[in-house]
Amino acid sequence: MSTILRYIISNTKLPELSVKNTISLLNDACTTPFIARYRKEATGNLDEVQIGDIVKYKELFEALAKRKIAILKAIDEQDALTPELKQKIETVQDITALEDLYLPFKKSRKTKAEKARQNGLEPLAKIIMAQNAHDIESIAYKYVKGDTKSVEDALEGARHIIAEWINERTDIRNNIRYQLERFANISTKVIAKKESEDDAQKFRDYFDWSESLSRIPSHRLLAILRAENEGFIRVKIEIDDDRALDKIAQRIIKPDNACSEQIEMAIKDAYKRLLLPSLSNEALQNAKGKADEAAITVFAKNLKQLLLGSPLGERRILAIDPGFRTGCKVACLDEHGNLKYNETIYPHPPKNDSIGAMKKISSLSDAYKIEAIAIGNGTASRETESLIRKIRFKNDVQVFVVSEAGASIYSASKIAREEFPNYDVTVRGAVSIGRRLQDPLAELVKIDAKSIGVGQYQHDVDQNKLKNELDRVVESCVNAVGVNLNTASKSLLSYVSGIGEKLAEAIVKYRETHGAFYSRNDLKRVPRLGDKAFEQSAGFLRIKNSNNPLDDSAVHPERYELVEKMASDINLEVSKLIGNKNCLKKINLKEYCTNTVGLPTLHDIVQELEKPGLDIREQAKVFTFNQNIKTINDVQEGQLLPGIVNNVTNFGAFVDIGIKESGLIHISNLSDGFVSDVNEHISLHQQIIVKVLEVDIPRKRIQLKLHI
Repeated sequence: MSTILRYIISNTKLPELSVKNTISLLNDACTTPFIARYRKEATGNLDEVQIGDIVKYKELFEALAKRKIAILKAIDEQDALTPELKQKIETVQDITALEDLYLPFKKSRKTKAEKARQNGLEPLAKIIMAQNAHDIESIAYKYVKGDTKSVEDALEGARHIIAEWINERTDIRNNIRYQLERFANISTKVIAKKESEDDAQKFRDYFDWSESLSRIPSHRLLAILRAENEGFIRVKIEIDDDRALDKIAQRIIKPDNACSEQIEMAIKDAYKRLLLPSLSNEALQNAKGKADEAAITVFAKNLKQLLLGSPLGERRILAIDPGFRTGCKVACLDEHGNLKYNETIYPHPPKNDSIGAMKKISSLSDAYKIEAIAIGNGTASRETESLIRKIRFKNDVQVFVVSEAGASIYSASKIAREEFPNYDVTVRGAVSIGRRLQDPLAELVKIDAKSIGVGQYQHDVDQNKLKNELDRVVESCVNAVGVNLNTASKSLLSYVSGIGEKLAEAIVKYRETHGAFYSRNDLKRVPRLGDKAFEQSAGFLRIKNSNNPLDDSAVHPERYELVEKMASDINLEVSKLIGNKNCLKKINLKEYCTNTVGLPTLHDIVQELEKPGLDIREQAKVFTFNQNIKTINDVQEGQLLPGIVNNVTNFGAFVDIGIKESGLIHISNLSDGFVSDVNEHISLHQQIIVKVLEVDIPRKRIQLKLHI
């Protein structure tokens, strides 16, 4: 078994053959969505999460291997690479242990120990550490020369060398790590001159705080670290110093020897100057890493729920970006999201032209055969919704309130400028609101996921890890839903398995030049789109009204011949087999099993043929807030109110109840029993009923309870 295979299996506990085949597929430039969907026999039916774990540990192993090469080269250049050390470095499987092995070889010339060595004090340090000398001061006197002016200078220099040796001992470092992991406390102190500042008040709970580092919730740790970064508090990691020093002494000092006092002093110096600062920072960073993972997981779950939000579908939309002084921006879109007309109305103060605004909306609805109205949920949203609901439309027009989160980021982006070069940001924002109602996924992929505002402390976590995880979520969602090849934007296409930004741009250019694609095979005509890209992407791209009905399904082109044989065997055309559940049930799938196609793939094919192109998302539903609740002053304890979940965190969920301030359902108020995971009880954009527990008007806080 190869080293990488052993490493991944030890961390994932997945079957050897599944891991081996998945690694082979990844090395062959296959994507996670493609492997999970179309290579189930090879992987043993692993899902995207399991394949993602293999990808993660494969990358960690490769990074570890790269670091080993660099360290081996650095030590070899010092002529210090022994066969024993080389073997230790090559076999170590942990980055921390690897860096400990390298620690003695990456000294700075400016250290106290290095200066002592230059003064010729290393032999004295070795004599002290041997603990055999009886008159150490007399021995030290022999080293008084040059920059070493006294016996005490000699002993101090020797102690600096000993302290460095102690710091480099892996067993001692691991023991301190153990104590930090098990017993460390994180404590804070407010910086006095900052205490009264307004910006500091949101952190006042942490002005004088102490808690177990191993038990602190992720959101609290991130809040404390943010307060430290903003200069309001100082953070300290503490353990029992006496206990730690005693543990080190037990490992080093021999009983009844004249050198013990010098070694004790060196131990204290090593601990306070080298070990504790380094390892306490390492412990804090490890805790931060875990907190980052927890926060990123919450963000990823929220983003997935948001991207897979309910689409209204191909409907003609009148979108409104509401406002007071600057008016409400109106955009009329056709069923494909194309802008047909835009205007600004002024129904609210200071102009108060509500009659004119209502007439304009009514006439636009008739002129553009509007089927639904999308109203942004920002400033003046409730007032605009109330106005729209007063209009008597000739046709049945549904009214939706749509999240504006990130719309301003999109409207000022390069993507928006390319889509609407002749319109300003306000018009682009209104269009985005309307398109979100038609298809949230297709529109939200144009926005940096961090700007959407779901999750907690997204600016405090490791930004590379956050980006990688969010990109993975977007890729997973896009490929799970599928993409219309003839209408998808460049942004949406770029997330399709095997495509990426450059090929997405090439596809759009080809479409603009040659017109619509009529079959999946037409995709091969796109410049620079080779066989591998076609293999990885084709199954996730849909073509409506294609000559081959399978082109509008999740059946991969490599299995078209198989489906044709199935249809032929029961004397049907493929088009007549699609959607024909009775005939599909008659097919004996075992007859079609081969070395490469097994029952998992065959079941997927039949399931897809039953309902080809079925959208996994639910359709959007109209939601109405309590019309009597206009501001926080209208909210009273004990009220039952309809609401929409607009953010989920580890400590609870925030709910839009139709006013400026969102209410919080603390994790303890999601159920009468113990709740360990908020997502098990509530999801983003879920329509719920909440009970008001407390209203704090001065602090603008509303405490809610989920009403079952």
